Amino acid sequence: MTQPETSSITEEQIYNALRMLIDPELGVNIVDLGLVYDVQIQDGQIGIRMTLTTRGCPMHASFVQAVERAVREIHGVTGVTVEIVWEPAWNPDMISPEGRRALSGMGRGGPAW
Repeated sequence: MTQPETSSITEEQIYNALRMLIDPELGVNIVDLGLVYDVQIQDGQIGIRMTLTTRGCPMHASFVQAVERAVREIHGVTGVTVEIVWEPAWNPDMISPEGRRALSGMGRGGPAW
């Protein structure tokens, strides 16, 4: 039995998979919102450290599951661990320029973004 090829997994692949996950309230992907703080790759095991826009987010469990599913789709991934952290606290300054453009295009951009 052959082992899956894990050495070719890249951070770019992980971030591209995570960009497919859209925050349902803001309509922007979780990477451009600045919710993903760190990605670690080791022997097919992926560790993701991220936050949510608010502590009381009712989507907490479903976000974690969606992240795990999206990353597991990448060839060579053998496991995914998602850690939700609250420090540093998310704020609109963490939104990428792409995310700001997307929000502006939806009429949601403004002085707060």
